[in-house]
Amino acid sequence: VKRVLDLGTGTGIWAIDFGDDHSEAEDDELQYPQLARVLEQDLPSNNLRNLAPGGYVEIQEIDVMMKADDGTLGDDSAIMKWSNLLNEASVKLQQAYKKIDEFKDMMAEAGFTEIVDMRFKWPTNHWPKDKKYKELGVWNNENIAIALESLTIAPFTRAHGWSVEEVHIFLSSVRKDLNNPKIHGYWPIRQLLRLWKKAFRLGNNKED
Repeated sequence: VKRVLDLGTGTGIWAIDFGDDHSEAEDDELQYPQLARVLEQDLPSNNLRNLAPGGYVEIQEIDVMMKADDGTLGDDSAIMKWSNLLNEASVKLQQAYKKIDEFKDMMAEAGFTEIVDMRFKWPTNHWPKDKKYKELGVWNNENIAIALESLTIAPFTRAHGWSVEEVHIFLSSVRKDLNNPKIHGYWPIRQLLRLWKKAFRLGNNKED
């Protein structure tokens, strides 16, 4: 491994662990606070142009719209109201969430082929009977509990005109739903992988 770029690194745990395991990788002090403004549609094509032979790209994305397969998550639930309002806010703020079903087509349009498309479910809490998904739900519940406020306040106050106090009151209902094991909700997750064995020259479509 020579060069690795982690976008949307979250807490940075993966990047730190990967760096520890691969000391031969380059350490690039990239600092660009407005990076998110240049990603979107350009990301897949830039991935393709900059991959070295044998390199690969991995995209993991979560759907903002939560789902349930057994009807336990009603449209009138606080969770679904939150999801819909968050999605509407992103459109109003001209930063619309990308639908996860669009990512495979975006990669194909950029020139990737033989794309591996994997789908996962992140439970809202410990409701699953399966041990693996139950544990995943516990971790996911802890994660969203920490992130919920930061995900919500700016979009709701700027796009919907809510006060911070109104957001806090509403989120108390959302948290109640997220912690309710009778609601079998989950976030759909898509993971797209593509190994690129041949590198393209920058600026043209000729293979090396």
